[in-house]
Amino acid sequence: MRDEIIDLLRASQGEPISGEDISQRFSVSRTAIWKHIQALRQDGYDIESVYKKGYILRGAPDLLLPGEISARLETKWLGRHIIYEKSLSSTNDLAKRAALDGCPHGTVVLSEEQVTGRGRIARGWFSPFAAGIWCSMVLRPPLMPHEAPKFTLLMAVALTETFLKYPGIKVAIKWPNDILCQGKKLVGILTEMNAEMQAINYLVVGTGINVNIKKDCFPEDIKDKAASLADFTGKKIDRVVLLATMLKKVEELYDDALKNGFAGLLDKWRGFSATLGKEVRVIAPDETFTGRALDIDASGALVVERANGARETVLAGDVSIRAANGDSYV
Repeated sequence: MRDEIIDLLRASQGEPISGEDISQRFSVSRTAIWKHIQALRQDGYDIESVYKKGYILRGAPDLLLPGEISARLETKWLGRHIIYEKSLSSTNDLAKRAALDGCPHGTVVLSEEQVTGRGRIARGWFSPFAAGIWCSMVLRPPLMPHEAPKFTLLMAVALTETFLKYPGIKVAIKWPNDILCQGKKLVGILTEMNAEMQAINYLVVGTGINVNIKKDCFPEDIKDKAASLADFTGKKIDRVVLLATMLKKVEELYDDALKNGFAGLLDKWRGFSATLGKEVRVIAPDETFTGRALDIDASGALVVERANGARETVLAGDVSIRAANGDSYV
């Protein structure tokens, strides 16, 4: 009911609504409405009480509350069911449990912070409170398991197209799962799958976006490698608006890929790539080698040409890019 009360107050556009009117609309007592108003204030909503007139919504908290997101959401199915916690160990972990319990396709799990956020290859992910977007999506595509890696590329393209709407942001995608701005990491993507031989049961696509983290807040070991969107826009970013915009773009790309195939998406990825055409070092499960990144194939795997001309298809592993001055890899 609290989301509905906020929607009602927001729709009044600054005009007071009496507790009596709210209680009649929802068929509950005025005391119950007062308790809900108090709880909303504790969540951070600025709700003014005007003597003998009612309540006015003056401001919303800087939190990714489901009601705030739903009010701005333009999707048909993605994010229409939201699981929200102020603090979690990992949004991917909760999303996987929700998926096993039968949550609907398009469920989004959100948290203001992750205590043990994870990136690829068991790396940690710095996820401070209310300074980024830490979310995971549960997707149930009617596809074979070998199609799963393409959804990491899909997410990267969706985020890149979303970020480019902001002035001062020029981003590129580093294969397979990072988004960079001026060589610094803004985003990490972690896709996990539950599948049988012939079908994907579900995918969990987790995304960590550095939105408003201050430069001096990054840990020492990553402060020279990571950055926030706000560093490049020069101002604080509304996380709710960013998330709603991102979800709309993900849904558009997902629906198009299932209808028309992934070829168009892969072409978009190529256009945004920071990896293709560059000298790279590949740390694969069985060996480490260097070469030039030529392309991605139809499955989304990276094609690398070694110095001797041999071509390798990289399905998994860690890829570093030679810096522009040729001194080191990033």
